[in-house]
Amino acid sequence: MTVLYQTYFGLAEAPFSIAPTPRFLYLSQRHQEALAHLLYGIEGDGGFVLLTGEVGAGKTTVCRHLLDRIPETCEVAYIFNPRLTVTELLATLCDEFGIASPPGDASIKDYFDRLYRHLLDSHAQGRHAVLIIDEAQNLAPDVLEQMRLLTNLETSERKLLQIVLLGQPELGVMLARPELRQLAQRIVARYHLGALTRHEVGAYIRHRLAVAGSQAELFPPALVARIHSLTGGIPRLINLLCDRALLGAYVQGRPQVDRRILAGAAGEIFGHAEGRRTWAWRAVFGAAILIAGLGSAVAVYWRSLPDGRAVSAPSAVPVAAPRPERLEWPPDVHPSDGSEEANTALFRAWGLEYSGGDGCAQAGRYGLSCLAARGGLDDLKHWNRPAVLQMRDGQGKDFLATLVALDSEGARFVVAGHERAVGATALAEQWTGRYSLLWRQPAQVSGAIRPGSRGPQVIWLRQHLDLLDGHTEAGGPAADFDADLERRLKRFQLEQGLMPDGSVGPKTLVRLVGLADPDAPRLVRAKEVR
Repeated sequence: MTVLYQTYFGLAEAPFSIAPTPRFLYLSQRHQEALAHLLYGIEGDGGFVLLTGEVGAGKTTVCRHLLDRIPETCEVAYIFNPRLTVTELLATLCDEFGIASPPGDASIKDYFDRLYRHLLDSHAQGRHAVLIIDEAQNLAPDVLEQMRLLTNLETSERKLLQIVLLGQPELGVMLARPELRQLAQRIVARYHLGALTRHEVGAYIRHRLAVAGSQAELFPPALVARIHSLTGGIPRLINLLCDRALLGAYVQGRPQVDRRILAGAAGEIFGHAEGRRTWAWRAVFGAAILIAGLGSAVAVYWRSLPDGRAVSAPSAVPVAAPRPERLEWPPDVHPSDGSEEANTALFRAWGLEYSGGDGCAQAGRYGLSCLAARGGLDDLKHWNRPAVLQMRDGQGKDFLATLVALDSEGARFVVAGHERAVGATALAEQWTGRYSLLWRQPAQVSGAIRPGSRGPQVIWLRQHLDLLDGHTEAGGPAADFDADLERRLKRFQLEQGLMPDGSVGPKTLVRLVGLADPDAPRLVRAKEVR
Protein backbone atom coordinates (compact mmCIF):
# COMPACT_ATOMS: atom_id res chain seq x y z
CA MET A 1 0.00 0.00 0.00
CA THR A 2 2.89 2.36 0.71
CA VAL A 3 4.15 2.05 -2.85
CA LEU A 4 0.64 2.75 -4.14
CA TYR A 5 0.19 5.97 -2.15
CA GLN A 6 3.64 7.10 -3.24
CA THR A 7 2.58 6.81 -6.87
CA TYR A 8 -0.81 8.40 -6.14
CA PHE A 9 0.81 11.51 -4.61
CA GLY A 10 3.74 11.60 -7.02
CA LEU A 11 6.37 10.77 -4.40
CA ALA A 12 9.73 9.25 -5.27
CA GLU A 13 9.95 7.50 -1.89
CA ALA A 14 8.11 7.19 1.40
CA PRO A 15 8.45 10.57 3.16
CA PHE A 16 7.65 9.41 6.68
CA SER A 17 9.67 6.27 7.17
CA ILE A 18 10.89 5.88 10.75
CA ALA A 19 14.29 4.70 9.48
CA PRO A 20 16.96 7.39 10.14
CA THR A 21 17.63 8.15 6.45
CA PRO A 22 20.27 10.94 6.17
CA ARG A 23 18.51 12.58 3.18
CA PHE A 24 15.46 13.33 5.33
CA LEU A 25 17.45 14.88 8.19
CA TYR A 26 15.71 17.96 9.58
CA LEU A 27 17.75 19.80 12.18
CA SER A 28 15.48 21.95 14.35
CA GLN A 29 17.00 24.58 16.63
CA ARG A 30 17.05 22.02 19.45
CA HIS A 31 18.73 19.39 17.29
CA GLN A 32 21.38 21.92 16.27
CA GLU A 33 22.00 22.82 19.91
CA ALA A 34 22.23 19.14 20.85
CA LEU A 35 24.74 18.59 18.06
CA ALA A 36 26.77 21.60 19.20
CA HIS A 37 26.90 20.23 22.75
CA LEU A 38 28.13 16.85 21.51
CA LEU A 39 30.78 18.41 19.28
CA TYR A 40 31.94 20.68 22.09
CA GLY A 41 32.23 17.75 24.46
CA ILE A 42 34.12 15.60 21.97
CA GLU A 43 36.59 18.37 21.16
CA GLY A 44 37.17 19.01 24.89
CA ASP A 45 39.73 17.50 27.23
CA GLY A 46 37.85 14.32 27.99
CA GLY A 47 35.16 12.94 30.23
CA PHE A 48 31.51 12.14 29.57
CA VAL A 49 29.05 13.86 27.24
CA LEU A 50 25.35 13.22 27.93
CA LEU A 51 22.40 13.57 25.54
CA THR A 52 18.95 12.59 26.80
CA GLY A 53 15.52 12.78 25.18
CA GLU A 54 12.17 11.04 24.93
CA VAL A 55 11.73 7.97 22.74
CA GLY A 56 11.60 9.14 19.13
CA ALA A 57 12.88 12.68 19.83
CA GLY A 58 15.77 12.25 17.40
CA LYS A 59 18.78 11.33 19.55
CA THR A 60 20.02 8.69 17.11
CA THR A 61 19.45 11.09 14.20
CA VAL A 62 21.63 13.70 15.92
CA CYS A 63 24.24 11.03 16.62
CA ARG A 64 24.38 9.94 12.98
CA HIS A 65 24.84 13.57 11.96
CA LEU A 66 27.55 13.85 14.59
CA LEU A 67 29.41 10.95 12.99
CA ASP A 68 29.40 12.87 9.70
CA ARG A 69 30.83 15.96 11.42
CA ILE A 70 33.33 14.29 13.71
CA PRO A 71 36.97 15.26 13.02
CA GLU A 72 39.03 12.85 10.91
CA THR A 73 41.54 12.61 13.76
CA CYS A 74 38.93 10.79 15.86
CA GLU A 75 38.49 7.04 15.91
CA VAL A 76 34.99 6.06 17.00
CA ALA A 77 33.57 2.99 18.72
CA TYR A 78 29.76 2.80 18.54
CA ILE A 79 27.76 0.49 20.82
CA PHE A 80 24.01 0.33 20.20
CA ASN A 81 23.20 -2.67 22.41
CA PRO A 82 24.56 -1.82 25.88
CA ARG A 83 23.09 -4.79 27.74
CA LEU A 84 26.61 -6.08 28.33
CA THR A 85 28.71 -7.34 31.20
CA VAL A 86 31.96 -5.54 32.02
CA THR A 87 34.00 -8.17 30.16
CA GLU A 88 31.67 -8.01 27.13
CA LEU A 89 31.94 -4.22 27.09
CA LEU A 90 35.75 -4.31 27.06
CA ALA A 91 35.77 -7.05 24.42
CA THR A 92 33.39 -5.03 22.24
CA LEU A 93 35.58 -1.95 22.63
CA CYS A 94 38.61 -3.96 21.48
CA ASP A 95 36.66 -5.16 18.43
CA GLU A 96 35.46 -1.62 17.59
CA PHE A 97 38.97 -0.16 17.82
CA GLY A 98 40.53 -3.08 15.92
CA ILE A 99 42.50 -4.36 18.91
CA ALA A 100 43.35 -8.06 18.98
CA SER A 101 41.61 -9.78 21.89
CA PRO A 102 43.79 -11.39 24.55
CA PRO A 103 44.30 -15.15 24.05
CA GLY A 104 42.48 -17.75 26.12
CA ASP A 105 40.24 -16.96 29.07
CA ALA A 106 41.13 -13.27 29.31
CA SER A 107 40.54 -11.24 32.46
CA ILE A 108 39.19 -7.71 32.74
CA LYS A 109 42.76 -6.53 33.39
CA ASP A 110 43.97 -8.16 30.14
CA TYR A 111 41.41 -6.22 28.10
CA PHE A 112 42.03 -3.04 30.08
CA ASP A 113 45.80 -3.17 29.50
CA ARG A 114 45.38 -3.68 25.75
CA LEU A 115 42.95 -0.79 25.53
CA TYR A 116 45.35 1.45 27.45
CA ARG A 117 48.28 0.65 25.14
CA HIS A 118 46.13 1.28 22.07
CA LEU A 119 44.85 4.61 23.40
CA LEU A 120 48.41 5.73 24.22
CA ASP A 121 49.57 4.82 20.70
CA SER A 122 46.60 6.70 19.18
CA HIS A 123 47.37 9.77 21.29
CA ALA A 124 51.03 9.67 20.20
CA GLN A 125 49.82 9.70 16.57
CA GLY A 126 47.59 12.72 17.22
CA ARG A 127 44.37 10.71 17.21
CA HIS A 128 41.49 10.96 19.67
CA ALA A 129 39.35 7.97 20.73
CA VAL A 130 35.59 8.38 21.19
CA LEU A 131 33.11 5.81 22.54
CA ILE A 132 29.41 6.40 21.73
CA ILE A 133 26.82 4.31 23.59
CA ASP A 134 23.20 4.46 22.45
CA GLU A 135 20.28 3.47 24.72
CA ALA A 136 22.64 4.03 27.64
CA GLN A 137 19.80 3.86 30.18
CA ASN A 138 20.16 0.07 29.82
CA LEU A 139 23.71 0.05 31.19
CA ALA A 140 24.22 -1.86 34.44
CA PRO A 141 25.72 0.14 37.36
CA ASP A 142 28.91 -1.96 37.39
CA VAL A 143 29.39 -1.31 33.67
CA LEU A 144 28.95 2.43 34.23
CA GLU A 145 31.57 2.27 36.96
CA GLN A 146 33.96 0.48 34.58
CA MET A 147 33.45 3.25 32.03
CA ARG A 148 34.31 5.81 34.68
CA LEU A 149 37.55 3.92 35.26
CA LEU A 150 38.24 4.05 31.53
CA THR A 151 38.13 7.85 31.71
CA ASN A 152 40.97 7.64 34.26
CA LEU A 153 43.25 6.71 31.37
CA GLU A 154 45.04 9.94 30.61
CA THR A 155 48.27 11.72 29.85
CA SER A 156 49.46 14.93 31.48
CA GLU A 157 47.51 16.82 28.78
CA ARG A 158 44.14 15.15 28.40
CA LYS A 159 41.94 12.09 28.85
CA LEU A 160 42.58 9.33 26.34
CA LEU A 161 38.94 8.32 25.87
CA GLN A 162 35.87 10.50 25.40
CA ILE A 163 32.54 8.78 26.17
CA VAL A 164 29.19 9.92 24.74
CA LEU A 165 26.04 8.56 26.41
CA LEU A 166 22.71 8.73 24.55
CA GLY A 167 19.60 7.71 26.44
CA GLN A 168 16.06 8.27 27.56
CA PRO A 169 15.29 10.70 30.44
CA GLU A 170 15.65 7.95 33.03
CA LEU A 171 19.39 7.92 32.22
CA GLY A 172 19.68 11.34 33.86
CA VAL A 173 17.78 10.04 36.89
CA MET A 174 20.07 7.03 37.10
CA LEU A 175 23.21 9.18 37.00
CA ALA A 176 21.86 11.24 39.91
CA ARG A 177 22.15 8.24 42.26
CA PRO A 178 24.64 8.75 45.09
CA GLU A 179 26.69 5.71 44.07
CA LEU A 180 27.26 7.22 40.60
CA ARG A 181 28.14 10.74 41.74
CA GLN A 182 31.79 10.31 40.72
CA LEU A 183 30.71 9.59 37.17
CA ALA A 184 28.20 12.46 37.17
CA GLN A 185 30.96 14.86 38.18
CA ARG A 186 32.85 13.95 35.02
CA ILE A 187 30.07 14.99 32.64
CA VAL A 188 31.56 17.93 30.72
CA ALA A 189 28.50 18.66 28.56
CA ARG A 190 24.87 17.61 28.82
CA TYR A 191 21.73 18.39 26.82
CA HIS A 192 18.10 17.28 26.94
CA LEU A 193 16.56 17.09 23.47
CA GLY A 194 13.03 18.46 23.70
CA ALA A 195 10.13 18.04 21.29
CA LEU A 196 9.51 20.14 18.17
CA THR A 197 7.47 23.32 18.49
CA ARG A 198 4.30 23.76 16.44
CA HIS A 199 6.16 25.87 13.88
CA GLU A 200 8.92 23.26 13.66
CA VAL A 201 6.35 20.48 13.14
CA GLY A 202 5.06 22.30 10.05
CA ALA A 203 8.60 22.86 8.76
CA TYR A 204 9.48 19.22 9.50
CA ILE A 205 6.50 17.89 7.50
CA ARG A 206 7.18 20.22 4.54
CA HIS A 207 10.86 19.29 4.55
CA ARG A 208 10.25 15.54 4.41
CA LEU A 209 7.62 15.88 1.69
CA ALA A 210 9.93 18.07 -0.39
CA VAL A 211 12.80 15.58 -0.08
CA ALA A 212 10.42 12.80 -1.19
CA GLY A 213 9.56 14.83 -4.30
CA SER A 214 6.17 16.33 -3.39
CA GLN A 215 5.18 19.62 -5.01
CA ALA A 216 1.70 19.63 -3.41
CA GLU A 217 0.45 20.71 0.00
CA LEU A 218 -0.62 17.31 1.30
CA PHE A 219 -1.08 18.54 4.89
CA PRO A 220 -2.91 21.91 5.00
CA PRO A 221 -1.41 24.43 7.48
CA ALA A 222 -4.62 24.27 9.53
CA LEU A 223 -3.77 20.66 10.48
CA VAL A 224 -0.28 21.38 11.80
CA ALA A 225 -1.46 22.47 15.25
CA ARG A 226 -3.53 19.29 15.53
CA ILE A 227 -0.59 17.10 14.48
CA HIS A 228 1.58 18.87 17.04
CA SER A 229 -1.06 18.31 19.74
CA LEU A 230 -1.53 14.63 18.88
CA THR A 231 2.17 13.76 18.72
CA GLY A 232 3.57 16.14 21.31
CA GLY A 233 6.13 17.22 18.69
CA ILE A 234 7.97 13.86 18.80
CA PRO A 235 9.42 13.20 15.29
CA ARG A 236 8.85 9.44 15.33
CA LEU A 237 5.18 9.87 16.24
CA ILE A 238 4.82 12.54 13.56
CA ASN A 239 6.20 10.08 11.00
CA LEU A 240 3.82 7.32 12.09
CA LEU A 241 0.78 9.62 12.09
CA CYS A 242 1.53 11.32 8.77
CA ASP A 243 2.30 8.05 7.02
CA ARG A 244 -1.02 6.56 8.15
CA ALA A 245 -2.87 9.76 7.23
CA LEU A 246 -1.46 9.72 3.67
CA LEU A 247 -2.53 6.11 3.35
CA GLY A 248 -6.03 7.11 4.48
CA ALA A 249 -6.18 9.95 1.94
CA TYR A 250 -5.12 7.55 -0.82
CA VAL A 251 -7.74 4.95 0.13
CA GLN A 252 -10.46 7.62 0.09
CA GLY A 253 -9.24 9.17 -3.15
CA ARG A 254 -8.56 12.59 -1.58
CA PRO A 255 -5.93 15.01 -2.90
CA GLN A 256 -4.78 15.89 0.62
CA VAL A 257 -5.27 14.94 4.25
CA ASP A 258 -8.23 16.55 6.00
CA ARG A 259 -9.17 16.71 9.69
CA ARG A 260 -11.41 13.63 9.54
CA ILE A 261 -8.72 11.52 7.87
CA LEU A 262 -6.18 12.73 10.43
CA ALA A 263 -8.52 11.78 13.30
CA GLY A 264 -8.95 8.30 11.82
CA ALA A 265 -5.20 7.88 11.45
CA ALA A 266 -4.70 9.00 15.05
CA GLY A 267 -7.27 6.44 16.16
CA GLU A 268 -5.27 3.67 14.49
CA ILE A 269 -1.90 4.89 15.76
CA PHE A 270 -2.82 5.84 19.31
CA GLY A 271 -5.52 3.25 19.82
CA HIS A 272 -8.66 5.34 20.37
CA ALA A 273 -11.58 6.36 18.25
CA GLU A 274 -10.94 10.05 17.71
CA GLY A 275 -7.24 10.23 18.46
CA ARG A 276 -7.75 12.93 21.05
CA ARG A 277 -5.78 11.51 24.00
CA THR A 278 -2.10 12.10 23.46
CA TRP A 279 0.60 10.89 25.80
CA ALA A 280 0.53 14.32 27.44
CA TRP A 281 -3.20 14.03 28.16
CA ARG A 282 -2.68 10.56 29.57
CA ALA A 283 0.01 11.93 31.89
CA VAL A 284 -2.31 14.72 33.07
CA PHE A 285 -5.14 12.23 33.61
CA GLY A 286 -2.82 9.92 35.56
CA ALA A 287 -1.58 12.82 37.67
CA ALA A 288 -5.18 13.79 38.48
CA ILE A 289 -5.91 10.24 39.65
CA LEU A 290 -2.74 10.24 41.74
CA ILE A 291 -3.63 13.55 43.39
CA ALA A 292 -7.16 12.35 44.07
CA GLY A 293 -5.78 9.14 45.56
CA LEU A 294 -3.36 11.04 47.78
CA GLY A 295 -6.20 13.28 48.93
CA SER A 296 -8.28 10.24 49.88
CA ALA A 297 -5.36 8.67 51.71
CA VAL A 298 -4.78 11.84 53.73
CA ALA A 299 -8.48 11.98 54.65
CA VAL A 300 -8.44 8.35 55.80
CA TYR A 301 -5.30 8.97 57.85
CA TRP A 302 -6.77 11.93 59.68
CA ARG A 303 -10.04 10.13 60.36
CA SER A 304 -8.23 7.18 61.94
CA LEU A 305 -5.96 8.90 64.48
CA PRO A 306 -5.28 6.45 67.35
CA ASP A 307 -6.34 8.75 70.23
CA GLY A 308 -9.98 8.59 69.19
CA ARG A 309 -10.38 12.32 68.59
CA ALA A 310 -13.19 13.33 66.31
CA VAL A 311 -11.42 14.98 63.39
CA SER A 312 -13.22 16.52 60.47
CA ALA A 313 -12.17 15.62 56.96
CA PRO A 314 -10.18 18.38 55.26
CA SER A 315 -12.33 20.85 53.39
CA ALA A 316 -12.22 20.69 49.63
CA VAL A 317 -9.47 22.71 47.99
CA PRO A 318 -10.91 25.33 45.64
CA VAL A 319 -10.30 24.43 42.02
CA ALA A 320 -9.06 27.24 39.78
CA ALA A 321 -11.41 28.17 36.99
CA PRO A 322 -10.34 26.64 33.69
CA ARG A 323 -8.46 29.01 31.43
CA PRO A 324 -10.00 29.89 28.04
CA GLU A 325 -9.11 27.39 25.36
CA ARG A 326 -8.19 30.00 22.75
CA LEU A 327 -6.90 33.55 22.59
CA GLU A 328 -9.04 35.71 20.32
CA TRP A 329 -9.08 39.35 19.32
CA PRO A 330 -11.64 41.15 21.56
CA PRO A 331 -14.96 41.47 19.69
CA ASP A 332 -15.51 45.03 20.95
CA VAL A 333 -12.21 46.27 19.42
CA HIS A 334 -11.80 47.23 15.77
CA PRO A 335 -9.96 44.48 13.82
CA SER A 336 -6.22 45.11 13.65
CA ASP A 337 -2.93 43.26 13.56
CA GLY A 338 -2.49 44.48 17.14
CA SER A 339 0.98 46.02 16.72
CA GLU A 340 0.15 49.38 18.32
CA GLU A 341 -1.74 47.75 21.19
CA ALA A 342 0.97 45.11 21.73
CA ASN A 343 3.77 47.69 21.89
CA THR A 344 1.74 49.77 24.34
CA ALA A 345 1.42 46.78 26.68
CA LEU A 346 5.07 45.81 26.23
CA PHE A 347 6.34 49.28 27.12
CA ARG A 348 3.93 49.46 30.06
CA ALA A 349 5.40 46.22 31.44
CA TRP A 350 8.71 48.12 31.63
CA GLY A 351 7.00 51.09 33.27
CA LEU A 352 7.36 53.17 30.10
CA GLU A 353 5.05 55.02 27.72
CA TYR A 354 4.72 54.09 24.05
CA SER A 355 3.73 56.97 21.75
CA GLY A 356 3.21 55.05 18.51
CA GLY A 357 5.39 54.36 15.50
CA ASP A 358 8.76 52.62 15.55
CA GLY A 359 8.91 50.78 18.86
CA CYS A 360 12.61 49.92 18.54
CA ALA A 361 13.58 53.55 17.98
CA GLN A 362 11.63 54.56 21.07
CA ALA A 363 13.15 51.73 23.08
CA GLY A 364 16.59 53.04 22.17
CA ARG A 365 15.76 56.41 23.69
CA TYR A 366 15.02 54.60 26.95
CA GLY A 367 18.32 52.74 26.81
CA LEU A 368 16.69 49.47 25.72
CA SER A 369 17.32 47.23 22.71
CA CYS A 370 14.97 45.11 20.59
CA LEU A 371 15.26 41.40 19.87
CA ALA A 372 13.09 39.71 17.22
CA ALA A 373 13.37 35.96 16.78
CA ARG A 374 11.57 32.66 16.28
CA GLY A 375 11.61 29.85 18.81
CA GLY A 376 9.67 28.00 21.49
CA LEU A 377 8.57 28.37 25.09
CA ASP A 378 12.00 27.35 26.34
CA ASP A 379 13.44 30.41 24.59
CA LEU A 380 10.93 32.71 26.28
CA LYS A 381 11.75 31.20 29.66
CA HIS A 382 15.44 31.74 29.02
CA TRP A 383 15.01 35.41 28.10
CA ASN A 384 12.47 35.83 30.93
CA ARG A 385 11.14 39.14 29.62
CA PRO A 386 7.64 40.18 28.53
CA ALA A 387 7.33 39.60 24.80
CA VAL A 388 5.07 40.35 21.85
CA LEU A 389 3.96 37.07 20.26
CA GLN A 390 2.44 36.50 16.85
CA MET A 391 -0.74 34.49 17.42
CA ARG A 392 -3.20 32.91 14.96
CA ASP A 393 -6.96 32.85 15.54
CA GLY A 394 -9.48 30.20 14.55
CA GLN A 395 -9.95 31.76 11.09
CA GLY A 396 -6.24 31.69 10.31
CA LYS A 397 -5.73 35.46 10.87
CA ASP A 398 -2.55 36.57 12.60
CA PHE A 399 -2.52 39.17 15.36
CA LEU A 400 -0.05 40.36 17.99
CA ALA A 401 -0.51 39.90 21.73
CA THR A 402 1.77 40.77 24.64
CA LEU A 403 2.80 37.89 26.89
CA VAL A 404 3.27 39.28 30.39
CA ALA A 405 3.37 36.13 32.55
CA LEU A 406 4.11 32.45 32.04
CA ASP A 407 3.68 29.54 34.43
CA SER A 408 3.17 25.77 34.41
CA GLU A 409 -0.59 26.18 33.82
CA GLY A 410 -0.42 28.51 30.84
CA ALA A 411 0.06 32.20 30.15
CA ARG A 412 -1.34 35.67 30.74
CA PHE A 413 -1.63 38.06 27.78
CA VAL A 414 -2.66 41.60 27.11
CA VAL A 415 -4.64 41.74 23.85
CA ALA A 416 -5.80 45.16 22.63
CA GLY A 417 -5.76 46.45 26.21
CA HIS A 418 -7.70 43.44 27.57
CA GLU A 419 -5.97 41.01 29.92
CA ARG A 420 -6.55 37.35 29.05
CA ALA A 421 -5.34 34.04 30.51
CA VAL A 422 -5.03 30.93 28.34
CA GLY A 423 -3.98 27.35 28.96
CA ALA A 424 -0.72 25.81 27.78
CA THR A 425 -2.43 23.87 24.96
CA ALA A 426 -3.94 27.00 23.40
CA LEU A 427 -0.61 28.80 23.64
CA ALA A 428 1.20 25.95 21.88
CA GLU A 429 -1.45 25.65 19.14
CA GLN A 430 -1.92 29.35 18.39
CA TRP A 431 1.60 30.75 18.64
CA THR A 432 3.44 30.86 15.30
CA GLY A 433 6.82 30.88 17.06
CA ARG A 434 7.63 34.52 16.23
CA TYR A 435 8.31 36.89 19.10
CA SER A 436 9.96 40.20 19.93
CA LEU A 437 11.06 41.63 23.26
CA LEU A 438 12.96 44.47 24.90
CA TRP A 439 16.12 44.14 26.91
CA ARG A 440 18.74 46.41 28.43
CA GLN A 441 22.04 46.28 26.56
CA PRO A 442 25.10 47.24 28.63
CA ALA A 443 26.72 50.50 27.61
CA GLN A 444 30.12 48.79 27.50
CA VAL A 445 29.01 46.29 24.84
CA SER A 446 28.79 47.56 21.27
CA GLY A 447 28.96 44.30 19.33
CA ALA A 448 29.82 40.61 19.54
CA ILE A 449 32.46 39.65 22.12
CA ARG A 450 34.67 36.83 20.89
CA PRO A 451 38.18 35.38 21.31
CA GLY A 452 40.67 38.09 20.41
CA SER A 453 38.43 40.94 21.62
CA ARG A 454 39.79 43.32 24.23
CA GLY A 455 38.74 46.39 26.16
CA PRO A 456 35.80 47.42 28.37
CA GLN A 457 33.37 44.87 26.92
CA VAL A 458 35.71 42.00 27.84
CA ILE A 459 36.06 43.42 31.36
CA TRP A 460 32.24 43.56 31.55
CA LEU A 461 32.02 39.90 30.49
CA ARG A 462 34.57 38.80 33.07
CA GLN A 463 32.78 40.72 35.81
CA HIS A 464 29.45 39.08 34.97
CA LEU A 465 30.93 35.58 34.84
CA ASP A 466 32.75 36.28 38.12
CA LEU A 467 29.43 37.32 39.65
CA LEU A 468 27.73 34.13 38.47
CA ASP A 469 30.68 31.94 39.49
CA GLY A 470 31.00 33.64 42.87
CA HIS A 471 34.68 34.38 42.45
CA THR A 472 36.89 37.44 41.99
CA GLU A 473 40.15 37.60 40.08
CA ALA A 474 43.20 38.88 41.90
CA GLY A 475 44.19 42.33 40.64
CA GLY A 476 40.83 42.92 38.92
CA PRO A 477 39.43 41.61 35.63
CA ALA A 478 41.74 41.47 32.62
CA ALA A 479 40.80 43.21 29.36
CA ASP A 480 41.87 40.37 27.03
CA PHE A 481 39.57 37.58 25.80
CA ASP A 482 41.89 34.65 26.42
CA ALA A 483 41.45 30.86 26.30
CA ASP A 484 40.40 30.69 29.97
CA LEU A 485 37.61 33.23 29.41
CA GLU A 486 36.43 31.29 26.35
CA ARG A 487 36.30 28.10 28.42
CA ARG A 488 34.26 29.81 31.15
CA LEU A 489 31.88 31.33 28.62
CA LYS A 490 31.30 27.97 26.92
CA ARG A 491 30.55 26.41 30.29
CA PHE A 492 27.99 29.16 30.96
CA GLN A 493 26.40 28.59 27.53
CA LEU A 494 26.19 24.85 28.14
CA GLU A 495 24.57 25.37 31.54
CA GLN A 496 22.00 27.72 30.01
CA GLY A 497 21.18 25.46 27.04
CA LEU A 498 22.71 27.91 24.56
CA MET A 499 24.93 27.16 21.58
CA PRO A 500 28.41 26.78 23.12
CA ASP A 501 30.25 28.76 20.43
CA GLY A 502 32.47 30.68 22.87
CA SER A 503 31.35 34.13 21.71
CA VAL A 504 28.78 36.57 23.09
CA GLY A 505 26.11 37.08 20.45
CA PRO A 506 22.60 38.49 21.04
CA LYS A 507 21.14 35.38 22.76
CA THR A 508 24.06 34.88 25.12
CA LEU A 509 24.16 38.59 25.88
CA VAL A 510 20.43 38.71 26.65
CA ARG A 511 20.82 35.75 29.00
CA LEU A 512 23.84 37.28 30.78
CA VAL A 513 22.04 40.56 31.24
CA GLY A 514 18.83 38.81 32.29
CA LEU A 515 20.58 37.19 35.23
CA ALA A 516 22.06 40.46 36.45
CA ASP A 517 19.38 43.13 35.76
CA PRO A 518 17.25 43.38 38.91
CA ASP A 519 15.14 46.28 37.55
CA ALA A 520 13.86 44.48 34.47
CA PRO A 521 10.35 42.95 34.42
CA ARG A 522 10.21 39.16 34.68
CA LEU A 523 8.06 36.87 32.56
CA VAL A 524 8.50 33.80 34.76
CA ARG A 525 8.76 33.66 38.54
CA ALA A 526 12.13 32.42 39.77
CA LYS A 527 10.75 29.11 41.04
CA GLU A 528 9.23 28.40 37.61
CA VAL A 529 12.43 28.88 35.63
CA ARG A 530 14.03 25.60 34.64
